[in-house]
Amino acid sequence: MRKSRLKRVTTETQIQLALTLEGRGRYDVSTGIRFLDHMLELFARHGAFDLKLKATGDLDVDQHHTVEDVGIALGEAFRAALGDKRGIMRAGYFVMPMDETLGVAAVDFSGRVAAVINTQVKTRLVGDLQAELVEDFFEGFARGARANVHLKTIYGRSSHHKIEALFKAFARALRVACSRDRQLARMLPSTKGLL
Repeated sequence: MRKSRLKRVTTETQIQLALTLEGRGRYDVSTGIRFLDHMLELFARHGAFDLKLKATGDLDVDQHHTVEDVGIALGEAFRAALGDKRGIMRAGYFVMPMDETLGVAAVDFSGRVAAVINTQVKTRLVGDLQAELVEDFFEGFARGARANVHLKTIYGRSSHHKIEALFKAFARALRVACSRDRQLARMLPSTKGLL
């Protein structure tokens, strides 16, 4: 089973994280931001990842450091768990309906960092989460994982549903990208010889 553990400590945040790629969707998540916890819980469930994550940050200042650093740490955990990336699908995408909302996610563990995020959320807060920080979370993940991450809400009314559709689509796209490709077996999914 592919697993990783990491500790990320800065002057702004302290994060401990354990990840199992071939999990059962079990989670134990605490970030101090309940809506972010909810998104990470459903991320674990829909990705079939086991995720244990404890983050404490300078929430008295702002949510930014905590949200971004959790994204970076989660990306680093995926990169570590995937190892040399031999025999993985490498890329995945998913289109997720969430009631009246439709979200799409595409990810590629290319070794290069790119993030294009369009939530279509116009409100300042969704639950207790500063909505603009959803973009920072996914940009952080892309940096930590050294991956391309593309997320877009196609349409929808509820801001909650827009963000939730993106987290679910992202989880399922990652599940495909991380999965083993029997046809490629131990080959590296790149003509460059490096990912």
